[in-house]
Order: sequence, then structure tokens, then C-alpha cells
Amino acid sequence: MESIYEKIADEIYDKSYAIIDDFISEKLRSSLLKEQSDLLDAGKFRLAAVGKGEKKQIKTEIRNDQVLWMDPDELSKYEKIYWEEVNKIRLAINRRCYLGLKSFEGHFARFPKGSFYVRHIDQFQQVLYRLVTVIIYLNDSWTPDDEGVFRLYLPQEDGSEKLLDVLPKGGRLVVFMSGEIPHEVLPPNKERISITGWLRDID
Repeated sequence: MESIYEKIADEIYDKSYAIIDDFISEKLRSSLLKEQSDLLDAGKFRLAAVGKGEKKQIKTEIRNDQVLWMDPDELSKYEKIYWEEVNKIRLAINRRCYLGLKSFEGHFARFPKGSFYVRHIDQFQQVLYRLVTVIIYLNDSWTPDDEGVFRLYLPQEDGSEKLLDVLPKGGRLVVFMSGEIPHEVLPPNKERISITGWLRDID
């Protein structure tokens, strides 16, 4: 029987993205959400920047979400469990797609009500090592009225694009090729929480 990790790898191979509901247990989801809330209360989050290195800067007209990067050497109990799950995805994609993925980097991402991130691609000149984007949503509940969808612009063979809107439902996993699929976050009507990260071909 095909594992969930193999299913993700097959879908990445076939169509460059995969969406899996209930990827993590309810206990893990709620524990990571509580951890995020505690870190937010402790003042650990910062406005997200764009660019890399010397070109890194805060541009709220492009994105106005808040992030907290995770330290791979100081992961919490629940972060380690999630890291292990992502590592299983990494190994499955390497077996299926031969991408040579070596490591993962990630952060908590908080979009307050009304915030956004305009259309962009995750792999740009300074971060060519980001090959696969991995997002897990942590919200307790989400309905279409809450808005804040994750919009994928899927390239079609005729040069057009197909829009795919994904609700940030708790436990839902979105995986896609970082350099192939433009995407954006539309403004939510309430706080929107995820862990966003990238599988990389560097250590």
C-alpha cells in the first residue's frame, strides 16, 4: 500500500503540487498552535522581510505577515515531531524525483486579520537552493467566510494559468515546487497560522 509520503512524491512528480488533509494528528496540530500562541505572547514574532542578505528588507506593500524562524538545533518536542514528518516527505521525494534534497528550514507564519502576501515565487536569485515549499496550517477552524485563501497560479501547457484557491484548514498540508508555481495569500477575516518551510539541496 502506498504511504502518504509516497503519494505526496507522486503528485509532486506528476503535477508539481500536492494537498493533503489531516496530515498531522489533532494533538500535534493543537500543540503546535498553542506553542505559536505562547511565543507570540512572549513577543518573539517579527514582521516578515523580503529578499536575502544585504537586499533583505521589510516591505509591507508586498507582505505584512509576521514570522518566527525555527532553530533546527533547538526544536521543541512538537517541532521535532513535525520535522521528522517533513523529513519523511523529503526522502520520498528524493526517491521519486531525484531532487537531492538535503535539509529543511521553516518558520511559524502569522497573518493577522486583513494582512496579505502578494503574488510571488519562493525560489529567486538569492535562494536557488529552495526546491520544494512545505506548508502546514494550524488554525482551529476555517470556513470560506474566513477567506484568507492560499492562491496557486498553476501553469498550463498552453501558456495560461489555472487558479487554485486553498483554504488554510487546520492539519492541511500544501507541498509544491518552489520555482514553478507563483502564489499569494489573500487577506483573512481572522488570524491565520501556519508553519511554512522549504526543502533545500544544501545542508
